[in-house]
Amino acid sequence: MSNPAASDVGSSATFHDPTGGGFPVSREGRLLFWIAVAFSVFQLATAAHVLNLPSQIVRSFHVGFLLLLAFPLVAAAAGWRLPWKSLAWGLAAASVAVAIYQWVEYKPLILRAGDPLTSDIVFGVIALVTIFAAAWLIMGPALPIISGAFLSYCLFGQYLPAPLNHRGYDFSQVIDHMAYGTEGIYGIPIYVSSTYIFLFILFGAFLEKGGMIRLFTDISLGLVGHARGGAAKVSVISSGLMGTISGSGVANVVTTGQFTIPLMKRFGYRPAFAGGVEATASMGGQIMPPVMGAVAFIMAETLGIEYYEVVKAAIVPAVLYFASTFWMVHLEAGKRGLVGLPRSELPSALGALKRGWYLLLPLGVLVYLLFTGYTPLFAGTVGLALTVLLILGGSVALGLPGQVIRIIFWIGLGLVAASFFRFGIGVVLAAVAILILANVFVEGGRRTLVVCRDALADGARTALPVGIACAIVGIIIGTMTLTGVANTFGQYIVSVGQNSLFLSLVLTMITCIVLGMGIPTIPNYIITSTIAGPALLELGVPLIVSHMFVFYFGILADLTPPVALACFAAAPIAKEGGLKISMEAIKVAAAGFVIPYLAVYTPALMLQGGGPLSEAIGFVPAVIYIIVKASLAIVLWGAAVIGYLRAPLAAWERLLAAIAAFTLIVALPVTDEVGFALAALMLGLHWWRTRAQPAAA
Repeated sequence: MSNPAASDVGSSATFHDPTGGGFPVSREGRLLFWIAVAFSVFQLATAAHVLNLPSQIVRSFHVGFLLLLAFPLVAAAAGWRLPWKSLAWGLAAASVAVAIYQWVEYKPLILRAGDPLTSDIVFGVIALVTIFAAAWLIMGPALPIISGAFLSYCLFGQYLPAPLNHRGYDFSQVIDHMAYGTEGIYGIPIYVSSTYIFLFILFGAFLEKGGMIRLFTDISLGLVGHARGGAAKVSVISSGLMGTISGSGVANVVTTGQFTIPLMKRFGYRPAFAGGVEATASMGGQIMPPVMGAVAFIMAETLGIEYYEVVKAAIVPAVLYFASTFWMVHLEAGKRGLVGLPRSELPSALGALKRGWYLLLPLGVLVYLLFTGYTPLFAGTVGLALTVLLILGGSVALGLPGQVIRIIFWIGLGLVAASFFRFGIGVVLAAVAILILANVFVEGGRRTLVVCRDALADGARTALPVGIACAIVGIIIGTMTLTGVANTFGQYIVSVGQNSLFLSLVLTMITCIVLGMGIPTIPNYIITSTIAGPALLELGVPLIVSHMFVFYFGILADLTPPVALACFAAAPIAKEGGLKISMEAIKVAAAGFVIPYLAVYTPALMLQGGGPLSEAIGFVPAVIYIIVKASLAIVLWGAAVIGYLRAPLAAWERLLAAIAAFTLIVALPVTDEVGFALAALMLGLHWWRTRAQPAAA
């Protein structure tokens, strides 16, 4: 019952995934597999309101399942000996006990909030210890150490000098605040993890099992495989498309990267550059609508806005991010004379669409629902239900005699799916139950049921790092709500910004990148947005733009050394060192570093009102102007970094291109005019110098 996808990854899975990339082939592995299936079924039952439980109970059982699965799975993957493996199962059992305690004592805990019993303190300490231990095993020491520092601040911060000190808090008060209620472990991040995030992870797992990876890869190959440097462009497009359903950078690396990195190496790209391209494109999946990454759901919940507002703010920067990555690989290919693949060896993009168009239906419905104001939970439930109906219905349809009967079957199934909006989830659940029963008796049906079962297990395993990160980062949020420590750093940013907004942005960017070297994007965003978001708002930056600024650099932090998680995930596939890949990834993503700054100075880039440009020329002209300016800055910055345009650039041309790009970013008086003039000068001189050479294809 191992994960088929993980078996393809082979040894690379252990490079980034302490769970080993699958379930062990043993009795213990089978038990863990079925625990994972039960976890997914529980989440689906609560999302569909088949099982109606209070939100606090759902959150506590969500964390209990996460830790029940995490400890033994890591122990099995690492090959721990019996005493240590027993400890892992003991910690897992303790985690379940905490969840059961919260369930049994749910109402009494509410009634005695702020006045905990000794048993409350004991179970609260167990909850904190197990979450710290699980985070350390799954993500390494950085995040537990940072969270531990915040927890220590709650307990001992009164001994620090002003203005860092606080009034002091009793041990029982700290434990009660962190382990119960909705301000600590079970705060907004774990609420989002237990609802939206888990559901969308399952959605992606079912689509992948249904053949979405192959569909995206074939479409990418058919569209750009023949172009100059086509192998790398395939990586950019396929990873961007995968990002629309997975929202996980590392997951993208080890799925699409298995195909694209060897393909790039085969056609002449250096291993480090091939890994860097895949890592850069894969990390961009977290900002690629409609699904984006888990942070987008947390952002919507934190800001109290509809999810589609986050998508609206992200869409232009996401397109520019992938366009800049595409541009960088185009220039690298031109510099090294790398040609595309022969058309005869490439699949047809149209043919791929004809074969797998039905896989796009759930994605299309999901986009429609998100953009018409439905909640992500409702949209994800509908999207997942449609995907399951398609997968189960496909094998049943193949067993039906005659094309006409199959068409009637699909029309009927479509009507059942549409009835969801009128009659609720019960109709769809009944249809799923009937299709499961039918699959038992049709040829190939049992294999389809196995695929669905495996998708449930894989989805739960994939959710482990995200869910555990959401749990432990709740301690950081709890510290900030209890002590108000965020104000100290925020006031410093404001004081710097009163003299220079640009310096405040640079300080915030550095904070994001430094934090991101050791912790995942979710806690990075939560920490920095809590600290810097209000400060940037006070400096006149629109709230959603300030949060997107932090989000963007939290993603780019996963490409920066020394940690660079996405790059180290690509390392065994590329057969190159993670640090070398990281340096190439920074180069490929270099143009992407300019986009958040442009958005701060001109919010129209994120389709937000406000800003001097919108007030001067109107919103729509401002959007067009900033997109043109951003595109020109990306073109210049890419040429400066790679050192190539129509031909290799001279040193003075690279310097001139970099200066022109920089002046287009910094929105000071006349800098735009200077930037456009320098851009025209640089491009004109380069064209004149290379006019005798044929333009690159």
